[in-house]
Amino acid sequence: MLVKSRNLSVEIQIYQSLNARMTLLEKEKQYLWNLEKGYEGECMFDALTEKLEGGNHLILNDLLLKHNNTTFQIDSFIITPQNGYLFEVKNFEGDYYYDSSSDHMYYKSLSKPLEVTNPLTQLNRCNSLLRQLLSNYGFKLPILASVVFINSEFTLYQSPLDKPLIHPTQINRYLKGLENDFSSKLNSMHTALAEKLTSLHMVDSPFKNLPGYSYEQVKKGLVCTGCASLSVFVEGRSARCVRCHKVETLEEIVLRHVREFRMLFPEKPVSTKNIHEWCRQIKSLKTIRRVLDKHLNNKGSNRWSYFE
Repeated sequence: MLVKSRNLSVEIQIYQSLNARMTLLEKEKQYLWNLEKGYEGECMFDALTEKLEGGNHLILNDLLLKHNNTTFQIDSFIITPQNGYLFEVKNFEGDYYYDSSSDHMYYKSLSKPLEVTNPLTQLNRCNSLLRQLLSNYGFKLPILASVVFINSEFTLYQSPLDKPLIHPTQINRYLKGLENDFSSKLNSMHTALAEKLTSLHMVDSPFKNLPGYSYEQVKKGLVCTGCASLSVFVEGRSARCVRCHKVETLEEIVLRHVREFRMLFPEKPVSTKNIHEWCRQIKSLKTIRRVLDKHLNNKGSNRWSYFE
């Protein structure tokens, strides 16, 4: 049973908004690409774990936790009657090799091998902190930790047999074997553990690495939710993208841009004037005001009014 689902991080959302509204540096575009690729891989693994049969398991995805002033992230954690399964998901693509003498991992590029961060290092750190956290709250459940390489185009040469690495061709068999753990029943301890971890989840990540930007820098206008272009124009009570032809109601697109405005500029008030300027293609102040009045709480009065 799915207890906690995965959501697109605020960091990715901010980067995607800025990428549509300003010119990012090449290193910032690469960083966004890496974030999106990692998220895509995690969602691919979610799709597989959601197909697990048997029912006697609890799935928690995308947990951000803190123990002893140290923050750590869990990609996926599955609680079964016998064990807790911790997964670090990697969406690596291409040819890599593992050097067992140094425990280093390299990407086989055309020019020369490039060392990459060994995912086992991150897994071991996460595993240690999670065990300490569970012990601190009185939970006793063995944890089995593994790195999952989700991308079918990934190959790891000289892969060590004594390391908890799950390759693309092994994932389905591994998850099928996991169902053997579902023979007995979950009890109140397992439920309490899932509830405790969910309650400890930190919504706002301290890891955000955002580019510098200002209100004056970013382009104003309606961003298409389909192709992320500033190619949306108003047609009556709808807004249509001339590039990919996606259509939204004016109400939907105003509310979406209010959320974006709040995310990018939390210090700025959500006023009719500010949202009108932010949306730009919506010429009618009355339309903006009507949507804000309907869905948000009006504070203040007259020219000083704003919405929460």
